[in-house]
Amino acid sequence: MSVDFDVDGDQAIAIYRALGSTEGSGSKSKIAAGLLGIFLGGLGIHKFYLGFVGPGLVYLLTNTIGWVVTIFLLGIPNIVLGIMAFVEGIIYLTKTDEEFEQLYVVEKKQWF
Repeated sequence: MSVDFDVDGDQAIAIYRALGSTEGSGSKSKIAAGLLGIFLGGLGIHKFYLGFVGPGLVYLLTNTIGWVVTIFLLGIPNIVLGIMAFVEGIIYLTKTDEEFEQLYVVEKKQWF
């Protein structure tokens, strides 16, 4: 992994992974994740892209089953998940590259 650092005199004061360093890190594109969340988020595709199978299945199954039982639930679960996915897509796109990498790739934050 490539690192970069800030120095103060002859001492490093901050060390972080260098941008563009993807070897072995499993890095994901925030733009791809954001656009998947906005356009295909109701199916959980953005969650699967980030490697979050559990939340992806929640989206996918709720969306699939939600349309089957739409008579009883009026499609409300589908609408809620669609809004959630849209908001997540916007959140992904508004994060800096470093914030996105830290939160969703390193820390593996699954929801918002």
